[in-house]
Amino acid sequence: MGRAMARRDHGKSRAGGVRAEDRPDSSERHVWGINPVLEALRARPEAIDRLLIADGALPTGVSGELQSRARAARLSVERRPREHLHQLTDGGVHQGVVAVMRAYAYAEVEDLLEIASQAGEPPLLVALDGIQDPHNLGAIVRSAHALGAHGLIVTKDRAAPVTGVVAKASAGAIEHLRIARVTNLSRTLEDLKQAGLWIAAADPEGESTLWEARLDGPLAVVVGAEGPGVRPGVLKHCDLKVRIPMAGKVASLNASVSAALLIGEVARQRVMRSKEGA
Repeated sequence: MGRAMARRDHGKSRAGGVRAEDRPDSSERHVWGINPVLEALRARPEAIDRLLIADGALPTGVSGELQSRARAARLSVERRPREHLHQLTDGGVHQGVVAVMRAYAYAEVEDLLEIASQAGEPPLLVALDGIQDPHNLGAIVRSAHALGAHGLIVTKDRAAPVTGVVAKASAGAIEHLRIARVTNLSRTLEDLKQAGLWIAAADPEGESTLWEARLDGPLAVVVGAEGPGVRPGVLKHCDLKVRIPMAGKVASLNASVSAALLIGEVARQRVMRSKEGA
Protein backbone atom coordinates (compact mmCIF):
# COMPACT_ATOMS: atom_id res chain seq x y z
CA MET A 1 0.00 0.00 0.00
CA GLY A 2 2.90 2.35 0.82
CA ARG A 3 4.28 2.01 -2.69
CA ALA A 4 0.94 2.72 -4.31
CA MET A 5 0.33 5.76 -2.11
CA ALA A 6 3.76 7.15 -2.93
CA ARG A 7 3.24 6.73 -6.66
CA ARG A 8 -0.27 8.21 -6.72
CA ASP A 9 1.03 11.58 -5.56
CA HIS A 10 0.69 12.98 -9.09
CA GLY A 11 2.39 16.11 -10.28
CA LYS A 12 5.56 17.52 -11.76
CA SER A 13 9.02 17.13 -10.28
CA ARG A 14 11.24 20.08 -9.53
CA ALA A 15 12.61 21.65 -12.75
CA GLY A 16 13.15 18.31 -14.51
CA GLY A 17 9.52 17.71 -15.52
CA VAL A 18 9.56 14.04 -14.39
CA ARG A 19 6.17 13.08 -13.04
CA ALA A 20 6.05 12.20 -9.36
CA GLU A 21 4.47 8.83 -10.07
CA ASP A 22 7.40 7.92 -12.33
CA ARG A 23 10.10 8.58 -9.74
CA PRO A 24 10.89 5.26 -8.03
CA ASP A 25 10.47 5.03 -4.28
CA SER A 26 12.40 2.58 -2.11
CA SER A 27 10.23 -0.31 -3.30
CA GLU A 28 10.75 0.29 -7.03
CA ARG A 29 13.55 0.40 -9.59
CA HIS A 30 13.83 1.39 -13.21
CA VAL A 31 15.14 -0.83 -15.99
CA TRP A 32 15.74 0.73 -19.38
CA GLY A 33 16.86 -0.18 -22.88
CA ILE A 34 15.21 -2.52 -25.39
CA ASN A 35 17.05 -5.74 -24.48
CA PRO A 36 16.89 -5.32 -20.67
CA VAL A 37 13.18 -4.48 -20.77
CA LEU A 38 12.34 -7.33 -23.16
CA GLU A 39 14.26 -9.79 -20.96
CA ALA A 40 12.36 -8.53 -17.92
CA LEU A 41 9.07 -9.04 -19.77
CA ARG A 42 10.08 -12.53 -20.88
CA ALA A 43 11.53 -13.70 -17.60
CA ARG A 44 9.71 -11.85 -14.80
CA PRO A 45 6.64 -9.93 -16.02
CA GLU A 46 5.09 -10.28 -12.58
CA ALA A 47 7.81 -7.99 -11.20
CA ILE A 48 6.94 -5.14 -13.58
CA ASP A 49 4.51 -2.41 -12.54
CA ARG A 50 4.19 -0.62 -15.90
CA LEU A 51 6.04 0.37 -19.08
CA LEU A 52 6.92 3.89 -20.15
CA ILE A 53 7.49 4.34 -23.89
CA ALA A 54 8.70 7.45 -25.69
CA ASP A 55 6.44 8.70 -28.47
CA GLY A 56 7.47 7.35 -31.86
CA ALA A 57 10.80 6.06 -30.57
CA LEU A 58 10.70 2.31 -31.15
CA PRO A 59 11.01 0.14 -34.28
CA THR A 60 7.68 -1.42 -35.25
CA GLY A 61 8.76 -4.98 -34.46
CA VAL A 62 10.12 -4.08 -31.04
CA SER A 63 7.08 -1.98 -30.20
CA GLY A 64 4.81 -4.85 -31.23
CA GLU A 65 6.54 -7.36 -28.96
CA LEU A 66 6.56 -4.94 -26.04
CA GLN A 67 2.84 -4.21 -26.48
CA SER A 68 1.98 -7.89 -26.91
CA ARG A 69 3.88 -9.02 -23.84
CA ALA A 70 2.52 -6.13 -21.80
CA ARG A 71 -1.05 -7.10 -22.74
CA ALA A 72 -0.39 -10.73 -21.84
CA ALA A 73 0.92 -9.65 -18.43
CA ARG A 74 -1.92 -7.09 -18.04
CA LEU A 75 0.54 -4.22 -17.71
CA SER A 76 -0.24 -0.62 -18.51
CA VAL A 77 1.82 1.03 -21.26
CA GLU A 78 2.14 4.78 -20.89
CA ARG A 79 3.49 7.26 -23.42
CA ARG A 80 6.02 9.85 -22.33
CA PRO A 81 8.12 12.48 -24.15
CA ARG A 82 11.61 11.19 -24.99
CA GLU A 83 13.16 13.93 -22.86
CA HIS A 84 11.11 12.72 -19.92
CA LEU A 85 12.71 9.26 -20.16
CA HIS A 86 16.12 10.86 -20.62
CA GLN A 87 15.69 12.69 -17.33
CA LEU A 88 14.18 9.67 -15.62
CA THR A 89 17.25 7.53 -16.42
CA ASP A 90 19.77 10.28 -15.63
CA GLY A 91 20.90 10.37 -19.22
CA GLY A 92 21.08 6.60 -19.66
CA VAL A 93 20.71 5.07 -23.13
CA HIS A 94 17.06 4.12 -22.67
CA GLN A 95 16.28 3.55 -26.40
CA GLY A 96 12.78 4.85 -25.80
CA VAL A 97 11.55 2.38 -23.19
CA VAL A 98 11.63 2.15 -19.38
CA ALA A 99 10.13 -0.55 -17.17
CA VAL A 100 9.06 0.47 -13.67
CA MET A 101 9.72 -2.65 -11.62
CA ARG A 102 9.38 -3.77 -8.04
CA ALA A 103 12.53 -3.63 -5.95
CA TYR A 104 15.03 -6.34 -6.84
CA ALA A 105 14.38 -9.54 -4.87
CA TYR A 106 17.70 -10.93 -3.67
CA ALA A 107 17.99 -14.69 -3.21
CA GLU A 108 19.49 -16.68 -0.36
CA VAL A 109 22.73 -18.58 -0.89
CA GLU A 110 20.78 -21.80 -0.35
CA ASP A 111 18.59 -20.86 -3.33
CA LEU A 112 21.66 -20.73 -5.58
CA LEU A 113 22.75 -24.18 -4.47
CA GLU A 114 19.25 -25.48 -5.11
CA ILE A 115 19.35 -24.10 -8.67
CA ALA A 116 22.51 -26.16 -9.31
CA SER A 117 20.95 -29.23 -7.71
CA GLN A 118 17.82 -28.98 -9.85
CA ALA A 119 20.00 -28.67 -12.94
CA GLY A 120 21.90 -31.82 -11.93
CA GLU A 121 25.20 -29.91 -12.09
CA PRO A 122 28.01 -29.25 -9.61
CA PRO A 123 27.48 -25.75 -8.20
CA LEU A 124 29.31 -22.84 -9.80
CA LEU A 125 28.88 -19.63 -7.83
CA VAL A 126 30.60 -16.27 -8.30
CA ALA A 127 31.35 -14.26 -5.16
CA LEU A 128 32.25 -10.59 -5.52
CA ASP A 129 34.37 -8.77 -2.96
CA GLY A 130 34.08 -5.00 -3.13
CA ILE A 131 32.72 -4.54 -6.66
CA GLN A 132 31.21 -1.05 -6.42
CA ASP A 133 31.03 -0.05 -10.09
CA PRO A 134 27.53 -0.91 -11.42
CA HIS A 135 28.89 -1.30 -14.97
CA ASN A 136 31.37 -3.91 -13.72
CA LEU A 137 28.63 -5.69 -11.79
CA GLY A 138 26.37 -5.76 -14.84
CA ALA A 139 29.14 -7.08 -17.07
CA ILE A 140 29.97 -9.82 -14.55
CA VAL A 141 26.31 -10.82 -14.36
CA ARG A 142 26.22 -11.07 -18.15
CA SER A 143 29.34 -13.25 -18.34
CA ALA A 144 28.33 -15.43 -15.38
CA HIS A 145 24.92 -16.16 -16.90
CA ALA A 146 26.36 -16.82 -20.36
CA LEU A 147 29.03 -19.19 -19.03
CA GLY A 148 26.76 -21.31 -16.86
CA ALA A 149 27.14 -19.97 -13.32
CA HIS A 150 24.25 -20.80 -11.01
CA GLY A 151 24.28 -17.54 -9.11
CA LEU A 152 26.15 -14.52 -7.82
CA ILE A 153 27.01 -13.56 -4.25
CA VAL A 154 27.54 -9.92 -3.27
CA THR A 155 27.94 -8.18 0.07
CA LYS A 156 25.51 -5.73 1.63
CA ASP A 157 28.30 -3.22 2.22
CA ARG A 158 31.01 -2.01 -0.17
CA ALA A 159 29.08 -3.33 -3.15
CA ALA A 160 26.96 -1.93 -5.96
CA PRO A 161 23.24 -2.70 -5.56
CA VAL A 162 21.12 -3.91 -8.46
CA THR A 163 19.98 -0.81 -10.37
CA GLY A 164 18.92 0.15 -13.86
CA VAL A 165 22.56 0.77 -14.76
CA VAL A 166 23.40 -2.81 -13.72
CA ALA A 167 20.46 -4.17 -15.72
CA LYS A 168 21.50 -2.21 -18.80
CA ALA A 169 25.15 -3.35 -18.51
CA SER A 170 24.01 -6.96 -18.12
CA ALA A 171 21.95 -6.74 -21.35
CA GLY A 172 19.02 -8.24 -19.45
CA ALA A 173 20.92 -11.17 -17.89
CA ILE A 174 20.07 -9.77 -14.45
CA GLU A 175 16.54 -11.15 -14.93
CA HIS A 176 17.90 -14.70 -15.33
CA LEU A 177 20.79 -14.99 -12.88
CA ARG A 178 19.88 -14.99 -9.19
CA ILE A 179 21.93 -12.83 -6.81
CA ALA A 180 22.31 -13.46 -3.09
CA ARG A 181 23.39 -10.65 -0.77
CA VAL A 182 25.27 -11.52 2.42
CA THR A 183 26.53 -9.61 5.43
CA ASN A 184 29.81 -11.49 5.92
CA LEU A 185 31.49 -12.93 2.83
CA SER A 186 34.14 -14.83 4.79
CA ARG A 187 31.51 -16.65 6.83
CA THR A 188 29.56 -17.41 3.66
CA LEU A 189 32.64 -18.98 2.07
CA GLU A 190 33.11 -21.21 5.11
CA ASP A 191 29.47 -22.25 4.85
CA LEU A 192 29.99 -23.11 1.19
CA LYS A 193 32.98 -25.26 2.12
CA GLN A 194 30.75 -27.14 4.54
CA ALA A 195 28.33 -27.66 1.65
CA GLY A 196 31.11 -29.34 -0.36
CA LEU A 197 32.33 -26.49 -2.54
CA TRP A 198 35.93 -25.50 -3.16
CA ILE A 199 36.75 -21.80 -3.08
CA ALA A 200 39.05 -20.30 -5.73
CA ALA A 201 40.10 -16.65 -5.68
CA ALA A 202 41.58 -14.55 -8.46
CA ASP A 203 44.85 -13.29 -7.00
CA PRO A 204 47.88 -11.76 -8.81
CA GLU A 205 50.11 -13.53 -6.26
CA GLY A 206 48.38 -16.90 -6.69
CA GLU A 207 50.45 -20.05 -6.37
CA SER A 208 49.23 -21.44 -9.72
CA THR A 209 48.05 -19.97 -12.99
CA LEU A 210 44.45 -20.10 -14.11
CA TRP A 211 45.38 -22.67 -16.75
CA GLU A 212 47.06 -25.01 -14.24
CA ALA A 213 44.41 -25.08 -11.51
CA ARG A 214 41.80 -27.87 -11.31
CA LEU A 215 38.46 -26.02 -11.43
CA ASP A 216 35.88 -28.50 -12.70
CA GLY A 217 34.26 -29.56 -9.40
CA PRO A 218 31.75 -27.85 -7.09
CA LEU A 219 33.19 -24.36 -6.92
CA ALA A 220 32.79 -20.77 -5.83
CA VAL A 221 35.09 -18.29 -7.53
CA VAL A 222 35.93 -15.04 -5.74
CA VAL A 223 36.71 -11.85 -7.65
CA GLY A 224 37.77 -8.59 -6.06
CA ALA A 225 37.68 -5.00 -7.21
CA GLU A 226 40.20 -3.66 -9.70
CA GLY A 227 43.22 -2.43 -7.76
CA PRO A 228 42.62 -3.76 -4.24
CA GLY A 229 41.63 -7.22 -5.42
CA VAL A 230 40.26 -9.74 -2.94
CA ARG A 231 40.81 -8.55 0.62
CA PRO A 232 43.38 -10.49 2.70
CA GLY A 233 40.72 -11.36 5.27
CA VAL A 234 38.66 -13.02 2.53
CA LEU A 235 41.64 -14.63 0.80
CA LYS A 236 42.51 -16.69 3.85
CA HIS A 237 39.18 -18.49 3.51
CA CYS A 238 39.95 -19.57 -0.07
CA ASP A 239 41.33 -23.01 -0.93
CA LEU A 240 42.98 -21.92 -4.17
CA LYS A 241 44.54 -18.66 -5.28
CA VAL A 242 44.97 -18.49 -9.04
CA ARG A 243 46.61 -15.81 -11.11
CA ILE A 244 45.82 -14.87 -14.69
CA PRO A 245 49.01 -14.99 -16.80
CA MET A 246 49.76 -11.53 -18.17
CA ALA A 247 51.86 -11.48 -21.34
CA GLY A 248 51.48 -7.77 -22.03
CA LYS A 249 52.76 -4.69 -20.25
CA VAL A 250 49.48 -3.82 -18.52
CA ALA A 251 49.71 -4.99 -14.92
CA SER A 252 46.04 -5.68 -14.23
CA LEU A 253 42.68 -6.41 -15.80
CA ASN A 254 39.27 -4.89 -15.29
CA ALA A 255 37.34 -6.85 -12.65
CA SER A 256 34.66 -7.93 -15.12
CA VAL A 257 37.30 -9.19 -17.57
CA SER A 258 39.05 -11.14 -14.80
CA ALA A 259 35.73 -12.67 -13.78
CA ALA A 260 34.91 -13.65 -17.36
CA LEU A 261 38.30 -15.33 -17.83
CA LEU A 262 37.98 -17.23 -14.57
CA ILE A 263 34.41 -18.40 -15.16
CA GLY A 264 35.23 -19.23 -18.77
CA GLU A 265 38.09 -21.50 -17.71
CA VAL A 266 35.79 -23.27 -15.26
CA ALA A 267 33.25 -23.79 -18.05
CA ARG A 268 35.97 -25.10 -20.40
CA GLN A 269 37.25 -27.59 -17.83
CA ARG A 270 33.74 -28.82 -17.12
CA VAL A 271 33.11 -29.47 -20.80
CA MET A 272 36.43 -31.30 -21.16
CA ARG A 273 35.77 -33.41 -18.05
CA SER A 274 32.31 -34.27 -19.35
CA LYS A 275 33.76 -35.43 -22.67
CA GLU A 276 36.35 -37.56 -20.90
CA GLY A 277 33.64 -39.24 -18.85
CA ALA A 278 31.36 -39.86 -21.84
